[in-house]
Amino acid sequence: MIFARFMAIYGHKFKSCFETQDEIRIAKREWALSLQGYGEAEMVAAIDRCKETLAWMPTVSEFLTIMNEQSGDFGLPAAKHAYEEACNFSDHPTRHHWTHDAIYHAGKATGWFRLRSEDESKVFPDFRYNYQVICRRVRAGEDLTIEVPVALEDKSDNSLVEFIQRWGEAQNITPEQASTLLFYLTKPAGSGVRERFRQASQQRAESWGLNIQLPADYQ
Repeated sequence: MIFARFMAIYGHKFKSCFETQDEIRIAKREWALSLQGYGEAEMVAAIDRCKETLAWMPTVSEFLTIMNEQSGDFGLPAAKHAYEEACNFSDHPTRHHWTHDAIYHAGKATGWFRLRSEDESKVFPDFRYNYQVICRRVRAGEDLTIEVPVALEDKSDNSLVEFIQRWGEAQNITPEQASTLLFYLTKPAGSGVRERFRQASQQRAESWGLNIQLPADYQ
């Protein structure tokens, strides 16, 4: 999308930047790697800014600068940076001083337990979607003040994380395996949904060659 827009905007100037199709392919790959984590709306806005201010196609560095300036008015970090911060402080989100409140709200919408326990490939797409939605609210002028709880923070989620860690160590399996197998414990106790997930996890454990009985609950 970016190179197609640049070709339409800069015409022969764009073509003069690359001598061969191989150079274009290499450049596209580098741009794609450099822009990971940014949303389409952010890139479109940056391209429009280039069209208004630059006579030649920008370098990757120049484009990233424009991207950051575009979001700088709101202080919104790139989605990937926001995701990393959300993961790093998901165990105590109400006590962390967030780079931007939008990160907190995106983390809350995604689920702090998911951010702590699930692989990036599974949870980052959901976080990125939630973050982009909240970023649009910020750009529209909405106030995202974080409400600080007056009562003591609910520790049940942390207790489950600790239980999964202890259980995984006792079974001599990796934290990732333990989180995957015991994911059903995040479902309401006594519900049919939890039981279906537990049965699926039991089958998965057997497929991994593990001779273990999964717990029905935790404490």
